Amino acid sequence: QVQLVESGGGLVQPGGSLRLSCAASGSILNFYHMGWYRQAPGKQREFVAAIISGEYINYADSVRGRFTISRDNAKNTVYLQMNSLKPEDTAVYYCNADESSGMEYWGEGTLVTVSS
Repeated sequence: QVQLVESGGGLVQPGGSLRLSCAASGSILNFYHMGWYRQAPGKQREFVAAIISGEYINYADSVRGRFTISRDNAKNTVYLQMNSLKPEDTAVYYCNADESSGMEYWGEGTLVTVSS
């Protein structure tokens, strides 16, 4: 059973930066899709960013130009660098990974709070 563990969340002022990490218990080369989603209080979970087939990258319009997703295959870790954070970025951020077999995995989430 694959486990995904997020870290790096916390409280940051508007305009600040955070880097989230998602460490997998196995090789991330097994996943054709790895991404980040978020869920703000009272809202549905939404897509943030993803790496597909190890090379194609996609971002939600709301974060494009401010967030950067990357992966380190040797460390079995995916990162989300978040810059120019806004209060509306406040949410629990979840890591997601999909295998070509259809198996899907989620982490427990890490809370990001953007507030002065």
